[in-house]
Amino acid sequence: MDAKPIQVYSCGTPNGDKVHIYLEEAGIPYDAHTINIRVGEQFLPEFLAINPNNRIPAIVDPTGDNGKSLPVFESAAILIYLAEKNGNKFFAPTSKPKERYEILEWVEWQMGGVGPMFGQFNHFNSRDQKDEYAIERYKNESLRLITILDSKLEGKEWVAAGEYTIADMVLYPWIHAIIPKLGNEAATFANVKRWDDKISARPAVQKAQKVCRIDALPDANAFGTFKKPEGWEAISIYDVKKQRELLAKK
Repeated sequence: MDAKPIQVYSCGTPNGDKVHIYLEEAGIPYDAHTINIRVGEQFLPEFLAINPNNRIPAIVDPTGDNGKSLPVFESAAILIYLAEKNGNKFFAPTSKPKERYEILEWVEWQMGGVGPMFGQFNHFNSRDQKDEYAIERYKNESLRLITILDSKLEGKEWVAAGEYTIADMVLYPWIHAIIPKLGNEAATFANVKRWDDKISARPAVQKAQKVCRIDALPDANAFGTFKKPEGWEAISIYDVKKQRELLAKK
């Protein structure tokens, strides 16, 4: 393992926690840099140089590209990169295709379904102006996805390959965050609840859930990592029009 720690640019969201969990579970040295997404720190040129998609998380491996710096963004890509770099820990090598692709299936299932659908449900459900159609649509899709996971976990301890893997790590933060928002319907998913409780009890997970917390910054408008430009106006994560205008000026 390289002596230079991984540089992590993140905040305490489900997507950020996926990476925090892997780093803590694998015991990989890292430096955590909080990005305050509530005020638009992710739109600074310094961050866009690491992730042009202006989203957390992102990492920089100081020696990842044959001794040169290597940035990686998108949470699944980061976990696969870190796992392969560290002897396929919590993953599976190419010599075990059945296990490897089962893990990847559920990683991609999270990226293509759970994350987007849960995120939309949370967005519309949290707004002051309620859109009942949108709330019902995304809640029903979230419940459909959790039903699938609950069936997958019937008689199983972990999601894929018969052991704790990156498939569990990418799913857990989103499942853990959404369950309290689903009301009484969440109580029907006994297998998911058992799995969620088991992961929640892991010391590395508990430590990861304290990494890059915006609430730990000096104040709500503070930048966590980069220097705030003079006259900077906060950019809401919901103000897509302003985000697009800022990116067009980049």
